[in-house]
Amino acid sequence: MSAETLMSVLVGIGLSAACGFRVFAPLLVMSLASRSGHLALSAGFEWIATYPALLALSVATAAEIAGYYIPLVDHLLDLIAGPAAVVAGITAMASSVLGVSPFLRWSLAIIAGGGIAATVQTVTGVARVTSTTTTAGIANPVVSTAEAAGATVFSFLAVAVPLVCLAAILALLTLIWWPGRALLRRLMNLLGLSQQ
Repeated sequence: MSAETLMSVLVGIGLSAACGFRVFAPLLVMSLASRSGHLALSAGFEWIATYPALLALSVATAAEIAGYYIPLVDHLLDLIAGPAAVVAGITAMASSVLGVSPFLRWSLAIIAGGGIAATVQTVTGVARVTSTTTTAGIANPVVSTAEAAGATVFSFLAVAVPLVCLAAILALLTLIWWPGRALLRRLMNLLGLSQQ
C-alpha cells in the first residue's frame, strides 16, 4: 500500500468519525476541501465538489445543527442519526480512499467507515440520553455544541493532518470508554440487569 493510499485511508477514518458527531458537516468540509484542491476524491465521487452539492450540504449542515437545539426535534434527529451516520461514514471513506481496487475501497468503507461512524454515533447517543435523564434536558444544548464542534474539528483535522486526527479519535474513545463502562455498570445495577 502506497503512502498516498495509506494517508487517504486515514483521511477517510477521520471523516467517518466526524460523521458520527454530525452527518452533514464532514461532507460539507469534504466539499470545501475538494473544491479548494486540498482533498482528492475517488472516481465516481466528483459530485461532492460541485456547487449544487456544496449548497445542499451547507443547508443540510445548518438545519442539522440548528435542529439539535430544539427540544424534541433533537430526539427525533437522534433516531435517524444512527443509520444516517453509518451511510455518511461509508460515503466519506469510499470517496476518500485512493489507489485501491473498488472491492477494497468499498470493503474499507463499509467496515471501517461505517463502523467508526456507528461507534462515535453510539457514544454521542449515550451522552445525549445521559444528559436528558440526569439534567432533564437542560444540558442538551451543551452536548449539541460539543457534538457540532467535534464534527467540525475532526473533519478539518482529517483533511489537514490525518495522523493527528487518528490520535485524537483514539484519545477521545479512550477517555469516554473508561467512565462510560462504570456508568453503564451502575445503570445496569440500578435496572437489575447486572450479572452476578
